[in-house]
Amino acid sequence: MAIRRYFAMTAAEIRSNPLLPPGTAWMACHFSPYGTGLSNLPRELPPDSLLILNDRTPIHGHDPERIAGQLADVVTSLGCWGVLLDFQRPGVEETAALVAHLAQALPCPVAVSDWYAREQSCPVFLSPVPLDVALGDYLAPWQGREVWLDLALDGEIITLTEDGASATPLLPGTVLEGGLREETLHCHYQIALSDSEAAFSLWRTAEDLESLLAEGENLGVTTAVGLYQELHGHITQR
Repeated sequence: MAIRRYFAMTAAEIRSNPLLPPGTAWMACHFSPYGTGLSNLPRELPPDSLLILNDRTPIHGHDPERIAGQLADVVTSLGCWGVLLDFQRPGVEETAALVAHLAQALPCPVAVSDWYAREQSCPVFLSPVPLDVALGDYLAPWQGREVWLDLALDGEIITLTEDGASATPLLPGTVLEGGLREETLHCHYQIALSDSEAAFSLWRTAEDLESLLAEGENLGVTTAVGLYQELHGHITQR
């Protein structure tokens, strides 16, 4: 089965785009800073969209039953395909309890970021695959689990000196062209040599992401999610 692909869009991007792409993902939903429920729930979405809930506002004091009811209403009324719990605040007991509740209560697939996935049987949402790690190695700790994968056209520079290796991310917006293709890591690279160091610039192109997903289909990846502003026009929807 082909990997589902979603473009994560802000509320403003969705409202200003009259022709939404297939695989729309609403990424603006969060815990209310004023009450015990959710803020910024969508009123309209194309069928089979993905609803993303983040924890940029701490969960403290929110009611899991109310949150589950709000999400279920939106999923049912708008025909959403699934819910992604993109929680990035680790070690919060209330969040762990909410994840367990939503995984059972919602009438659709539910995935959660790896901070909270180990105690659950629902799909796990993983950060973009590091450029210097093979996909199989990256997914190995989650063997047997369904994986939703974050996609990004990231890049990094690995510098080798007599003192060892160090890695720094490429600045956002950096555009590199040419280079050599690395099939195992699904990336491109360039090498710059000097008397004191060797610098490897690694980055992924749209072609690299396609080959990454092709391998991922056989390793438990069922869904891919990336930012609309970064990937639209680079990744085809299926």
